[in-house]
Amino acid sequence: MGERRAAAVGEIVTTYRRPVPLLWWLGTPAYVRFVIRELTCVFIAAYVVLLLILIVRIAAGSAAYEAYLQWLRSPALVGFHVVALAAAVYHTLTWLRLAPLAVVVRVRGRRVPPPAIIAGNIAAWIVISAVLGWVLLRR
Repeated sequence: MGERRAAAVGEIVTTYRRPVPLLWWLGTPAYVRFVIRELTCVFIAAYVVLLLILIVRIAAGSAAYEAYLQWLRSPALVGFHVVALAAAVYHTLTWLRLAPLAVVVRVRGRRVPPPAIIAGNIAAWIVISAVLGWVLLRR
């Protein structure tokens, strides 16, 4: 490390910063998973924009709503929905795997092992998703 000292009046002080390559994170698998997890948020944000547009189209009337639904049926948008679903599932699974680091659960004075917390979270996610799917898709 370099020595730090106060600069005299009028003295130019420069600090060396080692250049960092743009793709530095590709060298470590844990960093790759982290960056992919963070990038999934872009797809979630884009999906939220699509939902907001849907609300605007519903308010604009039946013709605007039908045109929007037709636009959503395009192959590019169907592909986007598939990618957004995969991103949401990846993001959810990685978040649920982090839960034991954020929450310490104790039963009868003993700490519940992390795999049990992860399994419980994933089971709850599956059950809640199934119930919501059943409620929303029944006619």
